[in-house]
Amino acid sequence: MPLGRTITIENMELNYKKLGEGEPIIILHGLFGMLDNWQTLARKLAENYTVYLVDQRNHGRSPHTEAHTYAEMAKDLKAFMDQELLAEAHVLGHSMGGKTAMQFASYYPEMVDHLIVVDIAPKVYPRGHDEIFKALQSLRFEDAASRKDVDDQLAEYIDNIGIRQFLLKNIVRDKVSGFRLRMNLPVIYQDYEKILGMPDWKHRYEGPTLFIRGEKSPYVAEEDLEEIKALFPAARLETVKDAGHWVHAEKPEELLQLLRTFLIV
Repeated sequence: MPLGRTITIENMELNYKKLGEGEPIIILHGLFGMLDNWQTLARKLAENYTVYLVDQRNHGRSPHTEAHTYAEMAKDLKAFMDQELLAEAHVLGHSMGGKTAMQFASYYPEMVDHLIVVDIAPKVYPRGHDEIFKALQSLRFEDAASRKDVDDQLAEYIDNIGIRQFLLKNIVRDKVSGFRLRMNLPVIYQDYEKILGMPDWKHRYEGPTLFIRGEKSPYVAEEDLEEIKALFPAARLETVKDAGHWVHAEKPEELLQLLRTFLIV
């Protein structure tokens, strides 16, 4: 059975789930996400590894804080590993979680066995989530009697049903308002430019590194490989055919095979 617990970090707690046995792998989700997004793949990896699925601060069931920066999230991960008595682990991050993983590997390279970054590059990105912010900020929970009502409100801004279903995972029941957002939207919005920005580099990470991108995703371009190699000299880039940004949801078996091959090197 998977374990679900919290870890106290400087008067806050990170929510996580632990599955399987073997070498440890820590998985970090992306913006607006939560650990549940990776459970299907984690169960497969748990056949051979101990998998830690972590809700990053201001997301999922982890606490809300006043800041949302990669430096803080890297420190969160360091404290988490210390309290789980993990001297070293494989670290996998998707999108925002990928930048957290990069930051962590730069700060604490000795604690990273293999680094896996899924569909994000070490660069500054343009704004691309303004409609999502508008949709979430406009939610009128007092007018929603069901999750369908919340979905209808999101549909006023977002046509893509897949994106709406992804965001609806953040909607939880509330005794007062009926529903509420699980994520800390005000702070995420406040620090959005920092999320789009570059992590703070301290050291090059020279350990085994795998960048994975979706063929249909615009997040990692060919010209990004030069910067990737400068910061992660042992890195290689793999492309998952017919996948977009959510590689783990769209092509889980292909992603799983890449991970298994890489981790046994």
